[in-house]
Amino acid sequence: LRVQNKKLYLATFAAVLGPLSFGFVLGYSSPVIPELRKINDPKLRLDSNQASWFGSVVTLGAAAGGILGGYLVDKVGRKLSLMLCSIPYVFGYLVIISAQNVWMLYFGRMLSGLASGITSLVVPVYISEVSHPKVRGMLGSCVQLMVVTGILGAYVAGVALRWHWLAVLGSVPPCMMLLFMSFMPETPRFLLSRNQPSEAVAALRFLRGPQADHEWECQQIEAGVQEEELKLSEFKNPSIYRPLLIGVALMFFQQVTGINAIMFYAETIFEDANFKDSRMASVVVGSIQVCFTAVAALIIDKTGRKVLLYISGMIMALSTASFGLYFKVVLPNQNNSSNPDVWFTLNAASPGTESSMSWLAVVSLGLFVAGFALGWGPIPWLVISEIFPLKARGVSSAACVLTNWIMAFLVTKEFQDLLAFLTSYGTFWLFSALCCLNVTFTAFYVPETKGQTLEQIEAYFRRS
Repeated sequence: LRVQNKKLYLATFAAVLGPLSFGFVLGYSSPVIPELRKINDPKLRLDSNQASWFGSVVTLGAAAGGILGGYLVDKVGRKLSLMLCSIPYVFGYLVIISAQNVWMLYFGRMLSGLASGITSLVVPVYISEVSHPKVRGMLGSCVQLMVVTGILGAYVAGVALRWHWLAVLGSVPPCMMLLFMSFMPETPRFLLSRNQPSEAVAALRFLRGPQADHEWECQQIEAGVQEEELKLSEFKNPSIYRPLLIGVALMFFQQVTGINAIMFYAETIFEDANFKDSRMASVVVGSIQVCFTAVAALIIDKTGRKVLLYISGMIMALSTASFGLYFKVVLPNQNNSSNPDVWFTLNAASPGTESSMSWLAVVSLGLFVAGFALGWGPIPWLVISEIFPLKARGVSSAACVLTNWIMAFLVTKEFQDLLAFLTSYGTFWLFSALCCLNVTFTAFYVPETKGQTLEQIEAYFRRS
């Protein structure tokens, strides 16, 4: 068992260097945008609109990467897909480093976003297919743990490094992933789907150690492997469309909880509470995310997926409701304001009100980030790696990843319009209502997958 765990953890570590790279891409814009807005070179200097595109164009690249990843994961395999996606990561950073104008910056971000989309699809599938059921939850949660670690790493490194050197640092994890993954096995399920039983047994020997019954596990997996190609007509089958609808809904709800909106407000809230160094405030938020995602990874195989989704959803509902209360009290006249700019409205608040109520905003922010990290951050990615039948895994995962990134883009770009339409407190109360809807959806539709093999989960959807 000790040998099995070491080898399995090694394979997981090699794979999660991808999410670490992906997190660094997401975090890169936070310290770099203020620098590029003040840079001397007028060809690279960003205005406010260009800065928003520099941050959000990654999500468009990632949406395209989700589609490409769905094709690659089924055609060339999980291992080779991960090795290939290290190329656009590194090339994207090289384009940014050598940028002569803003369009080269966008193109570099688009390439790194493309790699992030492939990574966000392939890594959960790889980990779920190599893992033992007893540790699959913990190892699957490491995907989100490494994403938030990458974001925090970009924040911390951004305090000391200029944008060129930060891009060089971002190239290191994908290069390490390319190196380490070359020594790791392909997943047994993919090998059996390609009629390679001897290679599948060799992969299981690496992952489980020499003492395990590899032949028995191969037979169990093979019983669930269907070699024929997926046909469009099969999406009428409940065993395929039900997990697909659940996965898409999970990704939709993850984004409409308001995580991007909360992060948008974070810097202002910390400044209100006398945290003058906004970069250090970002490090604080990143640290909270890492700590609670680690807690989720440690307890998920004991508590189960649904319990953590309930707790997470309720914490986020309460914290966004209190955010709404904060803005209702601090900005009593905002109903008459058509200016959605946070900086304008907070500065226009009643004198002294914001400072006396700033504790509520900071506590709400901390609670929301902790709640999201505990459940709705890592678990949707874990569940979509578990619930799809093998032959539909690539297509279904691509649909979920595409949904996630499109919603991330829409929430990021349209947030200002939402503020103008609903006011600040109305927007956050809407997020609170959506968090309550998350909990209701979890209760009625999300299956508990704790301790089950992927074949048992597939059989559950066939029976129901």
